[in-house]
Amino acid sequence: MTGASRIRKADALALAICVAIGIACLGAIGEQGRNRAKEAVCLSNARGLSQAWLQFAEDHDGNLVGGHTHTGQWVDRDPVGATLVQQKEAIRRGVLFPYVGKVQMYHCPADPRRQDSLYVTYRTFAIPGGANGEMWSGYTRARRITDLTRPSKQYVFVEEADPRGIQIGSWQMNPGTKTWVDPLAMWHPERTTLGFADGHAETHPWQNRSLIGWCHRAMYESGQFAFSMTPPADEREDVEYMAAGFPCKSIP
Repeated sequence: MTGASRIRKADALALAICVAIGIACLGAIGEQGRNRAKEAVCLSNARGLSQAWLQFAEDHDGNLVGGHTHTGQWVDRDPVGATLVQQKEAIRRGVLFPYVGKVQMYHCPADPRRQDSLYVTYRTFAIPGGANGEMWSGYTRARRITDLTRPSKQYVFVEEADPRGIQIGSWQMNPGTKTWVDPLAMWHPERTTLGFADGHAETHPWQNRSLIGWCHRAMYESGQFAFSMTPPADEREDVEYMAAGFPCKSIP
């Protein structure tokens, strides 16, 4: 092989390496772009749900929509083993739906569970129990909009990762003792979208590995998941944040 041939071969190899790196970078950028787009849609959906929630209260003399999953609540309860069609019908039967108008707003596009072969789950969002939701000890539920004195800080929608296959009841935690009950969904890696009582929404980043690992088990290893978790003493930032914003009338 001549010196010129070796140079041409080296140049071709270098070019191939550059092309491969470029394709990999474009793929990564493309994936990141798709993830950002899904997060933006999720944020818009949470904002729309929060504004519909607020409008419902304004139209009902300040009374909050029921945050459980039953007839007459914000969504109806899904039957066990419900198909996607049945789950969407349960959303439409909910009393909040006339204020929302689109089934898609109850779903995060990054939530893959509607394609799960074992548990098919469409609805991503849940209302916390303290916002006129499912009865739970440790706090007094808010029933009226005036019960929520810090609406810009109190969330009324969360992305939940119920490991039972469908989103049952309300999202719960113990705001007084500052311990977890139900897992959060983190479909935007290590971040969760929250909708607030003043109608805005945010995607909140998590800091504590104990919370992240616990929620990941609910999301990806439901057979290994157990409800309720007390965070370690040196990992309190996340539970403190959610306890401070938990929507309820009072904590004993």
